[in-house]
Amino acid sequence: MRPLYLPLAVFLAISLSGCDETDPRFLKAEPGEALSGGDATVRQQDHNAFSLPSANLPPLRRLDFSVGNSFFRNPWVIAPATTTARDGIGPLMNTNACQNCHIKDGRGHPPGPDAASSVSMLVRVSIPADEQHQALLERLGNIPEPVYGGQLQDMANPGVEPEVRIRVDYRPVEVELDDGTQITLRDPELKLDQLAYGPLHPQAQLSARVAPPMIGLGLLEAIPEAAILANADPEDQDGDGISGRANRVWNTRTQSTDLGRFGWKAGLPTLEQQNAQAFASDMGLTSMLATLDDCTEAQLACRSAAHGGTPEVSDKLLDAVTFYTRNLGVPARRNVDDAEVLRGKSLFHQAGCAKCHVPTFTTAAEGVEPELANQTIRPYTDLLLHDMGEGLADHRPEFIANGREWRTPPLWGIGLTEAVSGHTQFLHDGRARNLLEAILWHGGEAEQAREAVMAFDRDERAALLAFLESL
Repeated sequence: MRPLYLPLAVFLAISLSGCDETDPRFLKAEPGEALSGGDATVRQQDHNAFSLPSANLPPLRRLDFSVGNSFFRNPWVIAPATTTARDGIGPLMNTNACQNCHIKDGRGHPPGPDAASSVSMLVRVSIPADEQHQALLERLGNIPEPVYGGQLQDMANPGVEPEVRIRVDYRPVEVELDDGTQITLRDPELKLDQLAYGPLHPQAQLSARVAPPMIGLGLLEAIPEAAILANADPEDQDGDGISGRANRVWNTRTQSTDLGRFGWKAGLPTLEQQNAQAFASDMGLTSMLATLDDCTEAQLACRSAAHGGTPEVSDKLLDAVTFYTRNLGVPARRNVDDAEVLRGKSLFHQAGCAKCHVPTFTTAAEGVEPELANQTIRPYTDLLLHDMGEGLADHRPEFIANGREWRTPPLWGIGLTEAVSGHTQFLHDGRARNLLEAILWHGGEAEQAREAVMAFDRDERAALLAFLESL
């Protein structure tokens, strides 16, 4: 039984969650609860768990998946080359293969102190907008830094200087839970040196972002827009302290403003556009949807270097990679009927976590990929923007997202992070070294949920973590 002297915020979080321990959801697993991706769910749980095609993908379409996988996994080369389908990398870049950032199709991590490059952590950069930038702002969501562009590249082809060397230092932050347990968090500080093209703009806005997992992206794309907007409450009209809102972003394909779904701030509307932007910004590869790489007017050697054609990524190749990224299967949950996991599920709802990490959606009856249509999925996200407090703020806007807002990341597969990626570093910049640290960084709209978890005793925290590890 909980003590009667809970902090008011915790009491409100528990009361508003509508959680009842006799709710049948918490007495046993719900039908199909282990199938996070519906019929597309895969069963693998080892280091390859994030790299399999949707389970319901027929054999002929698995061949298309394999083609996309080859272009996602294998390195691109410098132009000109005999490998004309895969040349044109750089001149400035963060990596030469998609898989280098999305390790085993999983989660990236910050660079270690001795790393040659940051590889699976990117640093976005922009400057504040003014009236003369409004047209660019509507199309890009922010204004690129005038010399370094929209993203810092710490690798380059021979003859071109990499833009920067990226490192991260950490300041310890002590947190004491209600039962006296001491936790040391780490607060990151970006360290940029060897800036090859001069100093950054004095008002440069920087945002470090690790590569997110690739699983289930096609299922997220298949959620009807109306179902996402049904959870939005930008004015917090129900008074629960949660005011998620949708990002509205530029769709390059349709030349219109659409719902943002992808990226840490929901800054991209479709997987196709996300892939095109990654090719351009991360690898210096142009496509019909991203006709320019991140080489700026001030970077003369970059602009004069050889390229791999116009565009470097053909429509056919972009389609193949997009098919691959749409159809990476979501692993099944483990131990869904375990008593400890069920108790943790109850506590997850009790703390109010499910208000943003919405458990269940049903994908549209018709969509781009028939295997992803009409599926009951359990991603544990609302795909909406939430104010996460000053501790996680990057102070860098992206379309309508402000510097304190982040899209709720999906939790499916999170318990397999170590098996797949070899680490347990979470949040947008990888600062959290485990799931409890990730929770303790929550603020803003998630402050009530954080305080509820801080009030849990040791056994309750263990149950909550057991539930998260089962996802």
